[in-house]
Amino acid sequence: MKGVMIQGTASDVGKSFIVTALCRLFVNEGYKVTPFKSQNMSNNSYVTLDGKEIGRAQGIQAEAAKIEATVWMNPILLKPRSNLQSEVVYLGKAEQVLSGVGYRETFYEKGLAVIQSALTELQKEFDVVIIEGAGSPVEINLKDKELVNMKVAEIADVPVILVADIDRGGVFASIVGTLELLTEDERRRVKGVIINKFRGDIHLFEDGISWLEEKTGIPVLGVLPYIENHMIDGEDSLSIQNNGKSEGADLDIAVIQLPFISNYSDIEPFMLEEDVRVRWVKNAAEFGNPDAVIIPGTKSTIKDLQYIKQNGLVDRIYHHIEKAKPIIGICGGFQMLGKELIDEAGTDTGTLDSRKKGLNIIPAVTTFYQHKETVRTKGRFHPSTKLSLKREVEGYEVHLGRTEIENGCYFLELDNGQAEGYYDKGGKVIGTYIHHLFHNDELRNHWLNQIRESKGLPRRKVLETASLKAQKYDELANHVMSHLNWEQVLSIVNGRKQNEVD
Repeated sequence: MKGVMIQGTASDVGKSFIVTALCRLFVNEGYKVTPFKSQNMSNNSYVTLDGKEIGRAQGIQAEAAKIEATVWMNPILLKPRSNLQSEVVYLGKAEQVLSGVGYRETFYEKGLAVIQSALTELQKEFDVVIIEGAGSPVEINLKDKELVNMKVAEIADVPVILVADIDRGGVFASIVGTLELLTEDERRRVKGVIINKFRGDIHLFEDGISWLEEKTGIPVLGVLPYIENHMIDGEDSLSIQNNGKSEGADLDIAVIQLPFISNYSDIEPFMLEEDVRVRWVKNAAEFGNPDAVIIPGTKSTIKDLQYIKQNGLVDRIYHHIEKAKPIIGICGGFQMLGKELIDEAGTDTGTLDSRKKGLNIIPAVTTFYQHKETVRTKGRFHPSTKLSLKREVEGYEVHLGRTEIENGCYFLELDNGQAEGYYDKGGKVIGTYIHHLFHNDELRNHWLNQIRESKGLPRRKVLETASLKAQKYDELANHVMSHLNWEQVLSIVNGRKQNEVD
């Protein structure tokens, strides 16, 4: 199988973004193309059609490639639960919780085997694989058992393109330093460099390009300008940022930035609403006077609930509710809003039958069990809400706990007949397990219009984000292509394999 691996000089240099663009470019060129990332560390996940969990970035890249995502595109997903431990999701299913040391000592051979199997499966169906690396390929303390960079390029036998972020500074040192720390065989595999997030006049950087090519002997394939609001979902918490709107935004939404936040792509559709400002709030001093509050999902509900209590946010949240302003909890945020959380299996805290008081905003009790639920979901407003939608609500669930509502004020009625979530006070208090709830344009528009009306503002029409996102994939691909030596990229992908060189 032909392909290329995109590696970076560091985390958050734009690897996921570039892989997404390349997937769209190659499918537009007529190739059957697939993304691949051997091992992903992220709490931002994606649920496949068969209910398996993979990294969110690979789900987005599959969308860009116009294909359905499968577990073969991301066979290993690590979801951090603390600073020392991560849940290991193997071929889409949560398998165990391991420390970093434990993972390296017990999982390496198993990881190599599943990476080889995944690449073999993808090779059966696709012409080209665009592989994404992780972090840096020259983390010296980790290289002997790495499963994400040069070892994967070796298994797949593909060339490598190195990406560097000029916006963070030190781009020359990061490129030259990375190449110097590679072995001779690894360095021969690097066939090009892409410089990402450039701001300013490109003519002022031409000498820098010449210097890099002369110093390294490797061509600079392109310099990509910094793109604001490109709509491509971020992979990890380094991508979290406010949407930058301070003037002209009538609605102010505060999102609690939890230490172990997960699936924060739930918030991204609000970034596209021109009258909405999104602020990520870490403590009481940053809370302000928002029009609505969202408590997002988390990989560690009880730890993040304690974080909220310790940072003075609870009183601010209670005061917000007293003013009859909306609050919504999604997944772990939903669990926090209840009366009590019971960790029966020790899956959230590590302690069997641990009990913690919730925020007591919703009359509900959550119990954590051993096995996680991962499923695609469809439904409509529950009859008790006395609301209706023309379109079904679609999303997905990824959670350990089950929440029992005591007063029957449900939010949604799912297609399987089950009642889901909590809805009360005319929608001022909502809790739900449904991720990507606000990616449903009609529902998001309804919720925002309620806030607009409460402020005496006019209602707005539905913003159709699905068609906008498809358009953005093509715009992204065309933008990247216009700043790349595309013919050289095609030559690298279609060239001879590494073992045929020399």
